[in-house]
Amino acid sequence: MSFGISDQAASMEQAERAVLVGIERKGDPDAAMRLASTLSELERLSETAGASVVATTSQRLVSPNPRTFVGSGKAEEIASLCLAHAVDVVIFDEELTPAQQGNLEKIMPRNVKVIDRTALILDIFALHATSKEGRLQVRLAQNQYLLPRLRGMWTHLASNRMGGGVGSRFGEGESQLEVDRRLVRKRITTIRRELDHLASVRAVQRRSRRLSGVFRIAEAGYTNAGKSSLIHALTGADVLSYDKLFATLDSTTRRLSLPEGRDATITDTVGFIQKLPTNLIEAFRSTLDEISEADLILHVVDASSPRRDAQAKAVVETLGLIEAQDIPCMVVCNKVDLLDDEERAELIRQHPDACLVSARTGEGMDALKTAIVERIAAYEVPVVLSVPFDRGDAVSRVHSECTVLEESYDERGTTVVARIPSGLLEAYAPFIVRDDD
Repeated sequence: MSFGISDQAASMEQAERAVLVGIERKGDPDAAMRLASTLSELERLSETAGASVVATTSQRLVSPNPRTFVGSGKAEEIASLCLAHAVDVVIFDEELTPAQQGNLEKIMPRNVKVIDRTALILDIFALHATSKEGRLQVRLAQNQYLLPRLRGMWTHLASNRMGGGVGSRFGEGESQLEVDRRLVRKRITTIRRELDHLASVRAVQRRSRRLSGVFRIAEAGYTNAGKSSLIHALTGADVLSYDKLFATLDSTTRRLSLPEGRDATITDTVGFIQKLPTNLIEAFRSTLDEISEADLILHVVDASSPRRDAQAKAVVETLGLIEAQDIPCMVVCNKVDLLDDEERAELIRQHPDACLVSARTGEGMDALKTAIVERIAAYEVPVVLSVPFDRGDAVSRVHSECTVLEESYDERGTTVVARIPSGLLEAYAPFIVRDDD
């Protein structure tokens, strides 16, 4: 693991030995369970980044120590763990302030890195970003994370000032710090400009899909819930799918053929996680807009995960952060093939309205498609159209974009009874038969 390295060479290196550190909040009755969940997830994140976890430790605190996150005695204990286990990196379960990180690095043995959950996730994102937009989004988040931490990186230069007196007040380290700050700020501005351009292109694509009247579905879910596998099972499209955290970062849109001859689009998006860093949400804003502009969200839940409720809660909270909480949402419990009968019964009791599916075996896919069609029906408006015979193109469009209920012919042309997406009413207005016609 090497924060900021985005090529495959990082994964080829010998696994670094890591110690994980978390805090259990005093006064929280669920603190122990919550800590166990997040540390377990942190261990998997560490392994995804290429580290080998050799020890895990925690401390009960009311709030993090402002100087060293944990207490000073605990920090010394962690330093001893590093020596005892030949540790390369200490990973904290929450974001460290620049001051906390700097103070901890002074306590830890030499050459032992101190990073936090945010840096670890950024490292994983850097390894997995493939598209230009994905790489830019990761670079933006990395530079935003780096900017307030630059001072500590030049302390060794600031302490090596030559001589005293006039001229010594502006040490090499401080001047280099200011240069680097300007470079990082400039880099952030440049990346934002490139992302804004790509976001405008994406917005045009979304607008085109919206005007086409095609029903838009977006998947949202915890990382590794099986979203990519679900798209593959629903559409047959070749979509990257691995059993690992954050296997895909780039949104993927595919056409979904549904019963009654209807089509929709379905988009996969970056997986969510507990304590998802806010700068990542900002960096991936244009990608996450695929969710906030959808007509329906499929909240994909890993039914086999012992932490599925906490994971589902994290997804709901993130949907709120991107202002997508009011979009119609359907819960899809994936990986039900891994449950026994008793576990299935409990899942149904907890989520009576959810669709139970297995992307691996294909179980429940037809029922899921039927449920989506029912949601589309609620989104559509029933109308009667009278289309002249010389406008066969309009009739063809009705069949491709709408749900046709009945079709007949008279001297005026083709009469079509259909359900039309509300966004397309204006396009079909010239053919709509009103009560006073």
